[in-house]
Amino acid sequence: MAPVSATELFSLDLVNEAATIRLAEDLAALLSAGDLIALSGNLGAGKSTFARALLRAFAANSALEVPSPTFTLVQTYDLPRLSVSHLDLYRLEDPEELLELGLDELVASGAALVEWPEKAGHLLPSGALFLTFSAGHDDDGRHVVFSADEAGTAARWGARLERTIAIRSLMHAAGWGQASRRYLIGDAAARTYERLHYDGASAIVMNAPPLYTLAAPGETPSYGEIVHRARTIAPFLALTTELRRRGYAAPEILAADEDRCLIVLEDLGTDTMVHDHAPIPERYEAAALLLADMHASAPWSETLPLPGGGSYTIPAYSRRALLTEADLFLDWYVPWRAGVPVSPDFVPADVREEYHALWHKALDDIAHAETGWVLRDYHSPNIIWREQRHGIDRLGLIDYQDCVIGPLAYDVSSLALDARVDMPHELERYLVDLYVTARRTVDTRFDPEPFHAAYAVTAAQRVAKILGLFIRLNLREGKPGYMAHLPRMAGYLDRALAHPVLADLNHWFHKRIGG
Repeated sequence: MAPVSATELFSLDLVNEAATIRLAEDLAALLSAGDLIALSGNLGAGKSTFARALLRAFAANSALEVPSPTFTLVQTYDLPRLSVSHLDLYRLEDPEELLELGLDELVASGAALVEWPEKAGHLLPSGALFLTFSAGHDDDGRHVVFSADEAGTAARWGARLERTIAIRSLMHAAGWGQASRRYLIGDAAARTYERLHYDGASAIVMNAPPLYTLAAPGETPSYGEIVHRARTIAPFLALTTELRRRGYAAPEILAADEDRCLIVLEDLGTDTMVHDHAPIPERYEAAALLLADMHASAPWSETLPLPGGGSYTIPAYSRRALLTEADLFLDWYVPWRAGVPVSPDFVPADVREEYHALWHKALDDIAHAETGWVLRDYHSPNIIWREQRHGIDRLGLIDYQDCVIGPLAYDVSSLALDARVDMPHELERYLVDLYVTARRTVDTRFDPEPFHAAYAVTAAQRVAKILGLFIRLNLREGKPGYMAHLPRMAGYLDRALAHPVLADLNHWFHKRIGG
């Protein structure tokens, strides 16, 4: 049972074993490093059922062998997302034996589920979430009480539990309340995604807590606010509605909770634009032609209605936003490449001013480039291939909530210089030429020359941003996987800088950075 001083958070009645399993999946969805979940209750109360279901859900493997650790006392699962240890202290004779199991270290490096936590006495690490199981009203029902042992811990657990239970409630509203939940992916922002499975079908949950707090008058805005990152789900809802209205394959919104920034979406599928880490040319061709179709169509509105009322205005890709993004190169990539600790003061002020002046000149040179919706991350992770569909419907679009009004060439460069896959120079040029030809077929007034200049400038700006961003994701957020993309991105930068419109910036990069 929970300590006498524990704060009760709430309780639930679980009508049957399936409800216990769903609760375990709801907690698996929030489990993270440093978490300790303590399971109390009599023999047969449902602790082991819960623990087994949570481990299988967290591993995304419903067939995972989860033996009872009654005799071994501890069983650790080294899973892709996190190591999770399952402890059963029923046979623990003395709390001091817990020291030999190294529970503190297990929690410090992963997460842990502990059955019979009362056997640990005062040696149970603080900060645990306690679940106390007892018999329910029906034979296979259960009653579970949630509590935490410290005020701060109670607030932290309470907020996380409220959110994961709200997701289950939204699933019910969408008709997916009985579905199983499996972690799908977390992106470079705070968003996470889950895939729901039920009766042979699937759907997607987008869990997108507000990305930042808007600056008060007189305060310096955050990076996200300056560069117009979507703070809530409102942009996604508005953009999705408009994309679908115009015939593009954005996911259907099955249910949304705007206050909590949660959405249940249509699952567009799992097929991608790549095979064995290489681009599939015909799929990239289709994606380039989709952009040409989108850019050649009638003007797209900058202000869009929201499904629940009100409107959303797509922000302009401001000069400040473009330069702030480009500064990630100076702030993160340059010191990392120099082998020194990252510091905003590493690059001297006069060098930064020179860098800004060159970007201003390059952006001035494309000031009259064609503008419109810039989806901003139009590349392989965000385009789903749907083999059985036809035309533009073959391409499912996701992750476009950061859309801005800017140079249309930006999305073409995002596709043709895909940050996640090696794009041969020949394929890049082919995709650009294919786009230009498609545009000129519809409108003979389309001028390739300013487009190519805008393509080079936006490509260089995007690559400079990403080089710095990947270093930041590694050093500040502990996501080293992005580092594998650095050599590719450095090569892309050389390609973009080769255009005459960037001659001065090309000289600066080679003089200051080398290459």
